[in-house]
Amino acid sequence: MKIKQLSLFLENKPGHLLAIAQALADAKINITTLSLADTEQFGIVRLIIKEWEHAKDTLEKAGFVTNICDVIAIKVSHCPGGLAQLLAIVSGVVNVEYMYAFPAHHHDSAFLVFRFSDTEKAITALQAAGCDPLTPGDIF
Repeated sequence: MKIKQLSLFLENKPGHLLAIAQALADAKINITTLSLADTEQFGIVRLIIKEWEHAKDTLEKAGFVTNICDVIAIKVSHCPGGLAQLLAIVSGVVNVEYMYAFPAHHHDSAFLVFRFSDTEKAITALQAAGCDPLTPGDIF
């Protein structure tokens, strides 16, 4: 139910994102989805990768500092109100620290990736509402 996510800090300079992408490409590691948040001086790259352990080793050998954390992925309907319905389940239970989305295998739905303030509480609330977080097998 939890998905491993790699996070990397990088300086906000030309070519730094390419270095991450190239290191993974050279190792034949596919990126399922990513998120990039930046400020003037640095960025945070968050990656969902099936072979996350291999990716972590590859990126560290390339000189990057990586962090692994657990996130939850949830499939939602791609329609008005899909996100609102999901957020209503966890509202008042946990805080959403960040989230990002990527298309599901079918165009009528999307996968939302969440980092919650308390992953276990979020899973409990979601399951109680009949909304099971995705497994790695569902995503990859």
